Amino acid sequence: MAKRSDVYGINMIGFCDDEEKYIAEGLKEGVAPEKLLEWHEKKLAWLQHERMIHLVVTLMTCVALMGIWLIVYYAVVNIPEVALLMGLLMLIVIILFGFYLRHYFKLENRVQHWYRIAEKLHNMINEKEGLKL
Repeated sequence: MAKRSDVYGINMIGFCDDEEKYIAEGLKEGVAPEKLLEWHEKKLAWLQHERMIHLVVTLMTCVALMGIWLIVYYAVVNIPEVALLMGLLMLIVIILFGFYLRHYFKLENRVQHWYRIAEKLHNMINEKEGLKL
């Protein structure tokens, strides 16, 4: 049995790279742009959903970070014994937030790139049909 590479989640960047290779190879092999566009738009919708979920998680992480900052501030002022622990917790959340921002940035840029791919496929279809937009 083949080893699954997505046991712990899908590598979204690899997923996107595979889709872009699929589109490029399909165009080279003469696959109808209509079929490629239909499939690409389905995957684009999946990617947009993924991006939305990560936006929500990123915003919730930001809210948690602000809440933890308030708790750390309160702890430093009133309960110095737990200030180090709270500071460590805040550092962990800041690091998590940084990784989420990086991942969201990559997803956002990839979606924008996929819009260009869809536009290219639309233009190919229009040229094939003799339409000029």
